[in-house]
This record gives sequence, C-alpha cells and structure tokens, in this order.
Amino acid sequence: MFGKFLILLCLMALAVGLAARGSNGAGPKHTYTVRPGDTLWSVAAHMYAGDPREGIWKIEQRNHLAWSTIVPGEKLVLP
Repeated sequence: MFGKFLILLCLMALAVGLAARGSNGAGPKHTYTVRPGDTLWSVAAHMYAGDPREGIWKIEQRNHLAWSTIVPGEKLVLP
C-alpha cells in the first residue's frame, strides 16, 4: 500500500516538473552604453533613485566588474 502511494507521488511530481515552464520574472534585459565622461557614480545616480552607492554595487556585481573604471562604448547590463 505504501509502495503504491510512493510511486503515485513520484509520478505526480514528475508530471508537475515536466509541465512547469520557466519564468520571465526577471523581465527584459536593460543595457546602458557608456558615454564619454560617464562614471559608475553618474550612471547609478541617473538610473536609480536614492543613494547611488547601492546602484554602483548592483552594476558592478551584474557586470562582473573587477574595478570601477568604465570606458565609452562599453555596454553595461542594468539590474
């Protein structure tokens, strides 16, 4: 009895797993092309409300930046 219940439970879990679809909860990817004179501070201040330091941290993490130097023409993915 317990074995049949366990098999039924596994089959139901498999069916749900196969029927599940990916989520687009992250939304579309937003990018920003760095212009001459831009800094991470200026980009974060322009794109995010409040203290730019949190925006800088998010941009650095999302783009895997090892340092805060950005160059014109570079494309940054904005979280």
